Amino acid sequence: MPKKRSRAAQERAHGAPSSVLRRITLGGIVLAVLLAVSGLLAYLTRPEPAATTAPAPAGTPAAESASPEATSGKPKAVASPPKTSDPIVFAKAATKALWSYDTRSFSRAEHVAGLKQWMTDEKKYADWASVTNQIPSPVLWARMHDNRQHASATIGEGHYPQAFKTALAQDPGAITEAYVYAVTVTGKQAIAWKGSGAGAESRSTTLAVQCRPHHDCALVGVLPSVAP
Repeated sequence: MPKKRSRAAQERAHGAPSSVLRRITLGGIVLAVLLAVSGLLAYLTRPEPAATTAPAPAGTPAAESASPEATSGKPKAVASPPKTSDPIVFAKAATKALWSYDTRSFSRAEHVAGLKQWMTDEKKYADWASVTNQIPSPVLWARMHDNRQHASATIGEGHYPQAFKTALAQDPGAITEAYVYAVTVTGKQAIAWKGSGAGAESRSTTLAVQCRPHHDCALVGVLPSVAP
């Protein structure tokens, strides 16, 4: 049984760096200085996604209507994003949402719809592809459902990568156009499946989070590599 868990973990991670980079057109937006220094070039200018795949804004009526469970009292496939202006608080909550799933009770489509609520509605910055790279494929999800696989996450700490802090200190005004922050989060993911199978692994990730003044934070995407 542990082999099934391993395949799921591998598929979530497999191809993420290359697939993200293939979709990105490097550009010269104001965050270039910050992101280049900290290795976060995945979040420079890129083509706008098609309208059918654009996520609904976090914390808006459109996002709430995309999740009928929120008003029906039914359990939700993915927790709702917190209302916070703190990039680290938001990134830790978003990481917990990304590392948690329940194939026993929810379809992959429901899981995807839940994660969309976390995304920024600014198409110029949103990298939805980097988030879907974290989700098992439809075929694998079906196999995991047959195996009753589910996962929960325990979040440890979150911090701004050192290179990001250094670049921000050198040019504090560079972030004021997009207000996108890099946050690295560490924790542990526990996975269980039928037959009392279970396992856990320590994980870390770096997220790009948008926190404009006087607005709740929203997810921009998942970086192709972890920034220390």
